[in-house]
Amino acid sequence: MSKRDLKKYLSELNKEQLEEQIIELYEKFSPVKVYYDFVFNPKEESLLQECKLKISNEYYPLKKSGRRSKPKMRRSVAQKYIKHFIILGVDPFVIADVMLYNIEIAQTFASEHIIKHDLFFKSMFNSFEQAVIFLIANGILQDFKSRLKVIHQQTISQKWYNEPEFNAVLERIEY
Repeated sequence: MSKRDLKKYLSELNKEQLEEQIIELYEKFSPVKVYYDFVFNPKEESLLQECKLKISNEYYPLKKSGRRSKPKMRRSVAQKYIKHFIILGVDPFVIADVMLYNIEIAQTFASEHIIKHDLFFKSMFNSFEQAVIFLIANGILQDFKSRLKVIHQQTISQKWYNEPEFNAVLERIEY
């Protein structure tokens, strides 16, 4: 069904029929429920804190049964939250904060542990590049430039092999 066909169908329904359909969608489909729950009660701050906790648990897992779990360091956890936040229409400043927090917590972990996997560094660069693109697209680059520079400084001090790539991104946005 095309969007035009859907509009035509919906225009033929009366108010009660529309309400019934929306309630049915709300009850049947979890994403619809999540969307409406957010629209009518947008607790962005609590969503942000929950998200940051989950991301930090990827690097600093909570102790289970007296011993610390092994860090998983999955970028995908942050990516799922970012995608979810974008779909919900969360404030771009909150989304940008999550994007940069993901890189910052990974760098904190990397400063304390030896990372042998090149994929980790490539992944963090991809996150950095995506964050910069998002910041530019939403017109909020200036608000986060200092955090971007600190992230780049960390790639230098931690001697990341792909530091020149981070530098290249920053040089492109400086001009």
